[in-house]
Amino acid sequence: MAAHCVSKVELSISCNNLLDKDVGSKSDPLCVLLQSVGDDKWSEVERTERVKNCQDPEFSTKLHIDYHFEKVQKLKFGVYDIDNKSVDLKDDDFLGGFECTLGQIVSSRKITRPLQLKAAKPAGKGTITITADEMKDNRAVVMEVEAKNLDKKDMFGKSDPFLEFFKQEEDGKWQLVHRTEVIKNNLNPSWKKFTVSLHTFCSGDLNKPIKVTCYDKDEDTSSDMIGEFTCTAAKLMEAKDNAVEFDCIHPEKQKKKKSYKNSGVIRIKYCKLEAQYSFLDYVMGGCQINFTVGIDFTGSNGDPRSPDSLHYLNPNGVNQYLSAIWSVGQVVQDYDTDKLFPAFGFGAQVPPNFQVSHEFPLNFNPNSPYCQGVQGIVEAYRVVLPQIRLYGPTNFSPIINHVARIAAGAAQQPNAAQYFVLLIITDGEITDLDQTRQSIVNGSKLPMSIIIVGVGEADFKAMEFLDGDNGVLKSLTGEPVARDIVQFVPFKQFASAPKEALAQSVLAEVPNQLVSYFKMRNMAPVNPPSPVK
Repeated sequence: MAAHCVSKVELSISCNNLLDKDVGSKSDPLCVLLQSVGDDKWSEVERTERVKNCQDPEFSTKLHIDYHFEKVQKLKFGVYDIDNKSVDLKDDDFLGGFECTLGQIVSSRKITRPLQLKAAKPAGKGTITITADEMKDNRAVVMEVEAKNLDKKDMFGKSDPFLEFFKQEEDGKWQLVHRTEVIKNNLNPSWKKFTVSLHTFCSGDLNKPIKVTCYDKDEDTSSDMIGEFTCTAAKLMEAKDNAVEFDCIHPEKQKKKKSYKNSGVIRIKYCKLEAQYSFLDYVMGGCQINFTVGIDFTGSNGDPRSPDSLHYLNPNGVNQYLSAIWSVGQVVQDYDTDKLFPAFGFGAQVPPNFQVSHEFPLNFNPNSPYCQGVQGIVEAYRVVLPQIRLYGPTNFSPIINHVARIAAGAAQQPNAAQYFVLLIITDGEITDLDQTRQSIVNGSKLPMSIIIVGVGEADFKAMEFLDGDNGVLKSLTGEPVARDIVQFVPFKQFASAPKEALAQSVLAEVPNQLVSYFKMRNMAPVNPPSPVK
C-alpha cells in the first residue's frame, strides 16, 4: 500500500512593519494558522503567543502541522492585534494575512511575503516570514556483527545462528527491535550490516538497556538459545573505530558449571549513528522536482471529434487526459521553482509532413518544449489537438528515454539537486513492451519516477505488469530494476472520487522513491539539516 510519508512540520513565524492599530502604544500581535478543509471553509490549526507592543514580532511559539506530499495543503496565516482576553478573533483588529500552500513553504524552506488586508489590498508595509523545519530525530544505528566459537547445538552439523536485539521498556519488558538473517551451519558467523532508526532501537536514549540474544534456528521446533548478553546502546557505540566483544552467556549452563566461560563471543565489528535523510530533508535542502508530461495520441483513443473518444473535449472543455494533468500537476508544481514543464505527445502524425512521432513537443518547439505552469500544458493540449492525426503504434520507450537522458545529465552532478517525475497518460494499449521494460530498468538507476495514469475502459494488464507490484520488473535480458520507480493507476477508479484523490494515489510513493535513489547513491541533501540538539 502507499507509504504515508507523514511527517510533522514546525513553522517559525516573524513579522515586520505591522500596522499600528493601538492609540498611544504599538500593536500586540498574534499569528493564527488556518488550514483549508475545502469549499472555502477553514479550520484553525494552532496560534502563536501574543507579543506586547511590537511591530516586528518574532513569535517563540511554533506552529505545527502534518505534512503530506501528495496533497495540496492550502494554508492561511492571519495576524491580529489582541486587546482582550477572548479567544475569538472576530473582535480583534486584523493586521493582515497571507495565503499559500505548505508545499510552497517547504520547497523554499523560508519565505517572506507581504501581508494583505484583503485581496490586492496590502496591509501597509507589513510582511510575514515563515521558516519550516521537519520535526524528527533522523539518526539511525548502523551495525555489523559477527560471532566466534559458538556452541554447537545440532546433533548433525553445526548451529544455524541468528541474533535478536531487544530494548527494555519502562515496565521492564523486553521489546524486539531487530532480528538478523540466519547463517546456516556456521559457528563463526558474520551477519549482514543493518540499519535501525535510533527511535526504534533504543527510543532515542543511548543509556537504555539492550539485550542481544543468539539463537540456533531449528526448522521443526522453536529455536534454541545459544546465549545472550545485556549492555546499553552507548556501550555498543564504542565499536565506532575498534570492535567490541561480549561473552555470549547461557544462564542455565553458567549455573551448572563452575568452569563455564561462555558459549561463544559476540563481536560488534562496527556500530555508529548515521543520519537517515527524509524526503523533506532533500526538498528543504534544495532538491528541485522536475515534472514532464507525456500524452498518448494514438488511434485507439478514438477520433477527438467524436463524443466517445477519450480525447473528446466535453462542453466544459475537459476530458480524462486534462483532469489527470490538473490533478497531478497542481501538487508537483509547488516543488519546481521555474514552473516550466516540458510536455510531449506520442503516437500521432504531426504537421507539416504528418510523419508519425513518438515524442513531439505539444508546442511544436523542439528547442524549448516548455509550458508555463500546469495551465500552460492544458492550453498547449487544446491548441495541438485539432492539428494532429491520431495514429500509432503506442511506444512508451522514446519519451521515457528522453527524460532518462536529462536525468542522466543531472546524475553526473555530485549532489542531490534534481529529481524527475514523468507523468504518462495513456489508454493502455502498449506496442513496445520489451523496449519499455529495458527503459524502466535503465531509469531505475537514475533520479526519476514514472507515473502512468490509464484512461478509458481497457484492461490495463500491461500497465500493472510495468508497475511491478506483483513481483520485480525485469528487462528482457533478466536484469531487475534497481529500485521501484513506476506507479500505475486507472483513472476509472477515481471517476466518482473527489478530484484530489487521483493525485494522492499516484504521488504517495514518490517521496520514498526519491529518498531511495539518493540513498542508493549515498548522497546527502545539498544543504543538510542542522544536527538534532
